[in-house]
Amino acid sequence: MQSNSDRNPARRTTASESIVVAVAFVGIVGVGAGLRIPSLPFLGSLSRSPATSSVLPAASVPAGLSSPTIPTERAFATQQPTLGGTASPTPKATTTVVVAAGDIACDINSPSFNGGVGRGNNCRAMATAGLIDGVQPDAVLALGDNQYEDGGADQWLRSYELSWGRFKSITHPVAGNHEYLACATYDLDCSYAPRAAGYSAYFGEAAGPTDQFWYSFDLASWHVVALNSNCTNERVACGTGSAQDKWLRADLAAHPVACTLAFFHHPRFSSGQHGDDATLDTLYRDLYDGGVDVLLAGHDHDYERFQPLDPSGRADAAHGIRNFVVGTGGRNLRRGTLAPRPITEAANDETLGIIRLSLEPGVYSWTFIPIPGETFTDSGRSSCH
Repeated sequence: MQSNSDRNPARRTTASESIVVAVAFVGIVGVGAGLRIPSLPFLGSLSRSPATSSVLPAASVPAGLSSPTIPTERAFATQQPTLGGTASPTPKATTTVVVAAGDIACDINSPSFNGGVGRGNNCRAMATAGLIDGVQPDAVLALGDNQYEDGGADQWLRSYELSWGRFKSITHPVAGNHEYLACATYDLDCSYAPRAAGYSAYFGEAAGPTDQFWYSFDLASWHVVALNSNCTNERVACGTGSAQDKWLRADLAAHPVACTLAFFHHPRFSSGQHGDDATLDTLYRDLYDGGVDVLLAGHDHDYERFQPLDPSGRADAAHGIRNFVVGTGGRNLRRGTLAPRPITEAANDETLGIIRLSLEPGVYSWTFIPIPGETFTDSGRSSCH
């Protein structure tokens, strides 16, 4: 694994900037990307093989290889991408390692807080932070509702700071609905504040422009877009012609790279408790039209991976966005709320953990890593559009 000093730092682009990035795309599909996490013996030790180039037939499914889901009581393993084309040896690609999850740190007044250690499957942000220690990533994506129950400044310093706070220097956050909440007492008398002041104060410039909280940056050959999905609670406008819509379309047009990842808090598509969020339709269409490959979200406290989807939620192997819901950062789980559908590839609502993404030129792979004592995982590999 590369040390942090050997990796490429992120370059951030805000709404006032546009940087045209030209990337020569080579369709590289590596078989058996290496991963060794000594503290997580259930993952085993995988060997690294040379990357290969792949040529796709005109109407085939994008090249990619994924390993089967490890079954548990509620692990709904389904379709996996398949490897296509004819391979020939090429040099190894540079890999950028990213980890992500949302719905992370408990309220300090929660009965399960327990000094930050948590109890059972509640308030386990320290456990998921331990997984990040094992991965040693280049970047951390905090997918919103990063601090419960409200976004008060004292909560951030006394809860989130104890766990995921130690990765603050490499964290790229987005705001969830709880970042905007103000509660008189624990989980009671809560209402939405006009601004996410505590969130903005804690992350500073890393959160993006104040009161907008959308921005973009680059991780090696990948372009990454962070969005504010607080449309339902009207903290931000997300419709056609809104400031965020205009910025997003301009940003994607200014970065015509081979591979793009986007993330926000509320999932456009979800089989969990909250379900699909139609208020995100405009932003999702922008992402689809802009050729985005991967979309991460939280909000539902479970893990779900979809087939690549078009804006109507139909499977689209050629141009669709692969959606992940990773609301498993530590707050708690909502067991029994998942109802996977035909477009779901893997789902689990009984396991806290993080997703590890390996981003290479033209290729990405994923692994869901559970907290110690749990066995569910999900992994795979695919090529960009």
